[in-house]
Amino acid sequence: MISRPLALALRTAGLRWKPESGDRFSIQGAELSGDVFTLSDMTIEAHSYPTGTILGFNGTTEWALDSVAIEDALWLPREDQLRELLGGTFRGLRPDGEGYVVDIAFRGKELSYSSPSAADAYAEALLTLVAASSPD
Repeated sequence: MISRPLALALRTAGLRWKPESGDRFSIQGAELSGDVFTLSDMTIEAHSYPTGTILGFNGTTEWALDSVAIEDALWLPREDQLRELLGGTFRGLRPDGEGYVVDIAFRGKELSYSSPSAADAYAEALLTLVAASSPD
């Protein structure tokens, strides 16, 4: 699973989440920051309203939590989602002695990102793309 610091860095850089069944997320805040939730049509659903997206907890007894605004949730993308977001820039994933390396081609350069986990290596590569596309 992607690390929370990288997930937060991706969100801060401008990565937007369109919640779908199977997505994992955590809730920002001291009490629940260590818990990971999974969107499911039966237990946690994304409800879109003109005012924003709300993640509804259907019939759960945990903490009597009814819903949480998407702004208070931190998306923890899976490896396959990160790889898909890299799109045509993705060149490969390979193991190295300490973990994994993701190779991408971006703006005429071959770039490599290493991390102990494959998910974090994908996230590091994606962070470069998201940050470069940010209007700032």
